[in-house]
Amino acid sequence: MLELTWVTVLILIISGVIVGFINTLAGGGTVISISVFMFLGLPPLVANGTNRVPIVFQNLASAYLYHKKKMVDWKKGFQLSIPIIMGNIVGAIFADYLPSKYFSYIFAGVVVLFGLSLLFDPKRWLKENPTLQHKPTPALHYLIYFIMGFYAGFVHVGVGYFYIGALVLLGGYDLMKANVMKILFVLFSVPFGLSVYAIQGNVHWEYGLIHAIGNVIGAYIGVHYAVKKGGTFVRYIILALVLIVVLQMLDVITTESIVKLLSSGK
Repeated sequence: MLELTWVTVLILIISGVIVGFINTLAGGGTVISISVFMFLGLPPLVANGTNRVPIVFQNLASAYLYHKKKMVDWKKGFQLSIPIIMGNIVGAIFADYLPSKYFSYIFAGVVVLFGLSLLFDPKRWLKENPTLQHKPTPALHYLIYFIMGFYAGFVHVGVGYFYIGALVLLGGYDLMKANVMKILFVLFSVPFGLSVYAIQGNVHWEYGLIHAIGNVIGAYIGVHYAVKKGGTFVRYIILALVLIVVLQMLDVITTESIVKLLSSGK
């Protein structure tokens, strides 16, 4: 049984605020959560499973806050989430059998391409295409969402970038609406993956629920700034996060160093 001290609680809540803010505006905060859990003594697979607990609460809070602003299309969100849910379940089942390093390479490559497109072609991301939004969703798009759901069930790290990219480039959403829809994808699908991890005994509920407190606070802050500042603000935040990913790829900074900084008082 891992010891739960006030320092551990502070680490979980403070890092949770950061993760909740990042995930609500873009994605990629999961890598911090998993690193924090592992730093506090959880095995990698348990850290991966435990990470799903704060994600559920964070996206529940974000969806509720956006709903109050009348910015949520629940029907469309659920429709597109169906293949993601299926992929999430399959990915979670196979999480113990597949090497995650290959997914890390895919994630890094997609995020860099995502950032370059966002940097050099901002109009494509900030202007919606209502005609494309209301067209029937092709079967190929459902397959793409299933694959993204599989990745989310397996690792989940940075899956928000995949969702936002697909919604803008395939679905005709602008960056702001895509971000809200992404939250619905996660909200509808993650509980299924979490259930698989829980059945396998790979969830530390105490750490997950404490971390969730910070995630919800971070989600509240993220939604507030997203609504107040708009799509351009979200774009700048995503570009900053993409830069951090690139710096991590080049070993200029590491997630471990960030975690140690957060826990310097331990």
